[in-house]
Order: sequence, then structure tokens, then C-alpha cells
Amino acid sequence: MDQSDERVRYSIVVPAYNEADYLDISLTSLQQQDFDGSYEIIVVDNNSSDDTAAVATSFGVRVISEPQRGVCSARQRGAEAATGDVIVSVDADTRYPASWLRTIDERFAAAPEIVAVAGPCRYENPSWWAKRFPTLLFGFVAGVFAMTGFVVYVSATNIAMRRSAFPGYDTRLTQGGDELDLLRRLRRRGKVVWDRHNIVATSARRMQRGLLYNLFVSGLVYYVLGYLLNRAFAYRAIGMAPAFRKTVNITDTPPHRRLALAMLLLAAGVTSLSLVYGPEAFAELNHLWHSP
Repeated sequence: MDQSDERVRYSIVVPAYNEADYLDISLTSLQQQDFDGSYEIIVVDNNSSDDTAAVATSFGVRVISEPQRGVCSARQRGAEAATGDVIVSVDADTRYPASWLRTIDERFAAAPEIVAVAGPCRYENPSWWAKRFPTLLFGFVAGVFAMTGFVVYVSATNIAMRRSAFPGYDTRLTQGGDELDLLRRLRRRGKVVWDRHNIVATSARRMQRGLLYNLFVSGLVYYVLGYLLNRAFAYRAIGMAPAFRKTVNITDTPPHRRLALAMLLLAAGVTSLSLVYGPEAFAELNHLWHSP
């Protein structure tokens, strides 16, 4: 990480709520990037009750505070404090390969009209279905992008945005506000590209309650319905999903159920995207597909 006086190219914003057990892994990987330019790391302590701030401080990165609970509030606070030309959204429980930031920089350099570069994630030490979920979801995203140039979904753990095009986060939103809503507004300001090879590894702790819970409670209620209702009513009609801060062992599912559940995962992902974007998105996909 270049700490010289040259202009900062990238500002990496790390929202952190009670992340003392994971933050060291994330910050170590971020400080070991092989990118030759300058970048800063900003940890936003989102009203933690553990040693999150102390852990971050021990790494010598910038540490700021955002007392309003919520990932959008934390990311917005970090973006406001950022000094770089590009704002990078990451998570505190994620490991970033050494070439990750350099790869992002190469994509931005390829075309000036690119306003955002996004990529997939995978889970570390997952159950069988948590291993297949990102493969199916991000495989679908990559396929649509390859055919149409349209990015239908981004993960907030792996997206970089030019400051000049950054629309800000809607802090009234909870889950989905830093992904679906941000992507919706970024696309209006320029080209968003998907790099399927720039993969990061994140904790599987969010999957610890099993497939059905994650599909219908975390996914449908807190993510899809939460995003739609909170955006429609312009306040938090549905609050934050429970925070999982420990990883537990998960019993694997019998082999004979795996194919059916894998298809259910894919169907649920496509259905969720259709609920969020509606017919206008599919009309745009059709237009892009038939454009010369």
C-alpha cells in the first residue's frame, strides 16, 4: 500500500460492525495488494461493542465512526471520508487476492466510459449448497453480461466506482441498498462491467442457518421485500437482518437432494431479480441482445 504524498487513486471502504474476529484477515489481504499505485483503507466502525476499532487501529489504517446502525449508513460515511478517485466497496469478513486491486485498475484503464467494475465472491469452508449458490448466481450474472453487456446484480463485497459517477447510498435502505439500489443508479451514469475472474473469498457465516432460511427469510423477506418496501415507503418498513458474527459447522445435505435444491437456488435467484427489476429490465436486455 503506497503511503506517499501522491494523489490517492483508490479509497477502500470497509464497514465493520462487531468484526474483531474477522477484520485482521481482510485488512491483511488488502494491505498485501500488488497494485503499484496509491490507495487508502478506511474502516468504518458502525457502533461496534467489541474490539473492532482497536483491531483496525493496530493495522495503521484510517478508522472513523458511524453511530447510525446499518450497512448503507456505514458505507456512505466511508465514501464521504474517502479522498481517492475511485471508491471501492468491500466487506470486513472477506479475503482479497493480491492481484485484486490491480485487476480492477486494468479494467478501468481499458475504457473511460466505465463507471464501475464488479466481480463475484465465493464462500470459505461452505456447505455443499453454499458452495454452489455463488456459482449459480454469479454464473447467471456473467452469462447475461457476456451476451448483452448488462449487469443484473453486483455484490457489495467486490465493486469499485468512479467518484465522478458515485450516486451515494440511500441510507433509508437496509439489505439491497448497497447492491441493487446502487447498481440501478450507477447504470444511469455510465457503463458497469463484470469481471468474472476477479473472485474474492468471504465468510460462510451468513449461511449457517441453512438453505431454506437463507432463501426465504434472508433472501426473500429481508433482501428482496425489504429493498422493495423500504424504497417504496422511503423509510425502514423492514429493518436489518440479524447479524451473524460466528461461523458454525453445518451438517451436509444428503446427496439425493442436492440437484433439486441446486435448481431451487437458481430459480429463487432469477425470481428475486425479476421481482426487483420488473419487465423494464427484461425489455432492456432484449434491446441490448438485438442491438447491432
